[in-house]
Amino acid sequence: MASVPSLASSVHQRVADALASALPEAGAADPLLRRSDRADFQANGILALAKKAKANPRELATTVVGGLDKGGVIEEIEVSGPGFLNITVSDRAIIETLAARAGDDRLGVPVSPTAGTTVIDYAQPNVAKEMHVGHLRSAVIGAAMVEILEFTGETVVRRHHIGDWGTQFGMLIQYLIEHPHELDHKTGTDATADVQASGEEAMSNLNRLYKASRALFDADEEFKTRARARVVDLQAGDEETLALWQRFVDESKIYFYSVFNKLDMDIQDPDVVGESGYNDMLVETCRLLEESGVAVRSNGALCVFFDEYKGPDGNPTPLIVQKSDGGFGYAATDLSAIRDRVGNLKADTLIYVVDARQSLHFKMVFETARRAGWLNEDTKAVQLAFGTVLGKDGKPFKTREGETVRLVDLLDEAVERATAVVRDKADKVGLTEEEIVENGQYVGIGAVKYADLSTSAARDYKFDLDQMVSLNGDTSVYLQYAYARIRSIMRNAGDRKPVAHPELELAPAERALGLHLDGFGELIAEAAAEYAPHKLAAYLYQLASLYTTFYDQCPVVRPEPEPVVGENRLFLCDLTARTLSKGMSLLGIRTPERL
Repeated sequence: MASVPSLASSVHQRVADALASALPEAGAADPLLRRSDRADFQANGILALAKKAKANPRELATTVVGGLDKGGVIEEIEVSGPGFLNITVSDRAIIETLAARAGDDRLGVPVSPTAGTTVIDYAQPNVAKEMHVGHLRSAVIGAAMVEILEFTGETVVRRHHIGDWGTQFGMLIQYLIEHPHELDHKTGTDATADVQASGEEAMSNLNRLYKASRALFDADEEFKTRARARVVDLQAGDEETLALWQRFVDESKIYFYSVFNKLDMDIQDPDVVGESGYNDMLVETCRLLEESGVAVRSNGALCVFFDEYKGPDGNPTPLIVQKSDGGFGYAATDLSAIRDRVGNLKADTLIYVVDARQSLHFKMVFETARRAGWLNEDTKAVQLAFGTVLGKDGKPFKTREGETVRLVDLLDEAVERATAVVRDKADKVGLTEEEIVENGQYVGIGAVKYADLSTSAARDYKFDLDQMVSLNGDTSVYLQYAYARIRSIMRNAGDRKPVAHPELELAPAERALGLHLDGFGELIAEAAAEYAPHKLAAYLYQLASLYTTFYDQCPVVRPEPEPVVGENRLFLCDLTARTLSKGMSLLGIRTPERL
């Protein structure tokens, strides 16, 4: 089905046409339409246009109103103040537009005419290391942007740039050679044992091996020498060394996937392309940069210099692509990844969901890629930078002992708290124990994701589980309960069905809900264009709030309204539920049918 134009776009076009007729010299003028508390919409663009044309703005506004084609969409339009237009749309237009949306699986949301290919780099844990709270935001924000962009028609390539290369692997591999059973799993494990158990065992093995190898590395000079030689073997592609390195990667993936599974995120193996995936490109990347003059040798190191980035001493801060000892820095890998993503994956846009503290590094990497011609007007790179997760005290989130919080512990506690909230309400809706446990998972993980996504990515946010699992306020639980309430109403409606009745006069709460529902497509386009999932979260919270007002003021089932009124209200309920469900799914959050 074709996309459904929103009422805002219909009104915008009609006012723009009337404005073009009244002031031809202005060309395709923008009436600057926005939602208003004085009417449904207000057009503010006439003042600036009149000033430019040296015309009286109120007279121009009056001329625009006189030439406007209302077309059954606009019910009333008045000139206000010095030349604003206050516009009210008809009740019929609201319901007819919503009915068209309801008839489409995509709720009338258009596919972007400019859709291209985007590579999103997100969820980047490190091999042989435990995931902590610092890994949460990249995963959650990145996964939401994948869903939002794909829904708009973009071809999205996921990339998980895991840390799987570097000097620490010499120490780990050498220790494993000398203690070959350290990564063995317990015997007798059922092949169908759940992902979580195997993930925890994998992390336990890795932690044990890392601590033991580090202790030996620090205490035994001969082992340290052997470990450093092993790094050289790894970088040279020695077969035995690479095979053992692969064991570390595979063991870590078991653990990573168990954590992502707990986060209700789908991570596919082909999407995991770590630092090692670009190893074969590093020498050529350096050669291309040096031959083009983009990078120069400085004290033996290959560097790119920038006048705008200076250190404390006032000298330019370089991007070091290759160290003086011949080793490669992160910049070489990141620049090689850009070459691969643009050249091989044919990406128009590269999005990096990375901590804001790495902003300088990525500014220099992107500028280097532009100078080299790998990024240009047709291909852009963007850092979707995110802030820090803070504790209730406003300081970086730590355990009471001052340690970094393990991500699995944080998620487990969220699910535990949420399950208690669900259990407290379970008797009222007759939930089984299985439903309580399942819904506790959905509510707990949803609470963690929503708290992150409802905050602008660039800002820090406080991790407060008590607030996150609250039924009141701007939380995912509030939205999930709004959805479950609607599904309950639909079940209790008996034989009555949701039917749109454009001939009816709408109550104020019905109008407000309907107009907000109609803005879903434009909101999705905005969130996609600005890489701003928090805008979708804000839209959904307002939708649930407007529904609560509607539910309080407009009886749907009890007391039973007139049949056509009841059918129309059931129609509004059904479309609200579908919009909530779709919006939440784009954020990676489940909406249980009963809660």
